[in-house]
Amino acid sequence: MTAPLDALERVIDQVVSPNAPGVDRDGVFPDAAMAALQAEGFLGLTLSAELGGSGLGLAEAATVIERLASACGSTAMVTLMHYAAVAVVDAHGDEALRRSIASGDHLTTLAFSEQGSRSHFWAPIGTATATAEDGAGVRLDASKSWVTAAAEADSYVWSSRPLAGDGPMTLWTVDPKATGITVGTNFDGLGLRGNGSVPVRAEGVTVPASAQLGADGAGLDIALATALPWFLVLSSAFSLGLMEATTAETGRHVNATRFEHLGEALVHQSVTRADYATMRLRTDAVRAFLADTLAALGAGREDATLRVLESKALAAETALDVTDLAMKVCGGAAFRKELGIERRFRDARAARVMAPTTDALLDFIGRAISGLPLLGPLA
Repeated sequence: MTAPLDALERVIDQVVSPNAPGVDRDGVFPDAAMAALQAEGFLGLTLSAELGGSGLGLAEAATVIERLASACGSTAMVTLMHYAAVAVVDAHGDEALRRSIASGDHLTTLAFSEQGSRSHFWAPIGTATATAEDGAGVRLDASKSWVTAAAEADSYVWSSRPLAGDGPMTLWTVDPKATGITVGTNFDGLGLRGNGSVPVRAEGVTVPASAQLGADGAGLDIALATALPWFLVLSSAFSLGLMEATTAETGRHVNATRFEHLGEALVHQSVTRADYATMRLRTDAVRAFLADTLAALGAGREDATLRVLESKALAAETALDVTDLAMKVCGGAAFRKELGIERRFRDARAARVMAPTTDALLDFIGRAISGLPLLGPLA
């Protein structure tokens, strides 16, 4: 197995980038890209070497997601959700599952958001019920609203109401091929068209009690401490990758395209330069903020949780501004498929509404800086 970060650019150049336009155009899952990432060990990137993984951490995963997002948003999102789910499995799953993921042969994903509570992932409606007095089996029933890579994943990290414990949530590993699982039809959306995010319904799905991840009722604490930091930081890296690619393509366009009657390139126009400079400035600001967030986590700084909450909100909203400016700066050319700007413009719209949404994060941030609990009543 090649060291993943050494192989990253080769996989992107040879597989991910060439397939990205077709993945977007046809709305198909990026099978070739995911197979190449799997073959080079990227699915086991964050598992320990003792388990067969690469033993790398959140910072390296963020680099992978940023670079993938610059080439193909759908491939990046599938990988992002895998890493967020792996963080939970690595902390609370059994060794066999962890070794399977570390080997690179296993794709997992989060199954949190539900039709009944929508983006409020912290309030599952789906239930877990003991199937026997000895507690050997558990029945799961739920209507998950959106599950990335739902039809391609080998496991779901699944949330439900607790069996009997205190707390709002319990987590499980669920086999997507289990009897009672129904996966929705193909995703046909504005952006991230190949990420395979569709509804999943569980009706009387039976899992062993050993599928429980952590204590009964402790799922929200696990999600907030493990899955959420990975998801938010990697989402920031995702938006950064879109911005970097869009800014680079804009730069190539404004330098190569000319006003022949003036004998000037587009970049010689002061308004164009100002907009292009703004794109660079905002992209660099997000990169600096992401680096500081990772530094805060690494050092265990007091503001680490706040930085994590801020990271996705800042990056998501900035990516909207940067990709919108690219459409303005490049004009009619940006509306064509060849530049890839309009694809990234569409892909950037997803982060704002992916749970936790920007609005939810702003509420969390406001609570955090006011000394209030992140969730629940204020009085």
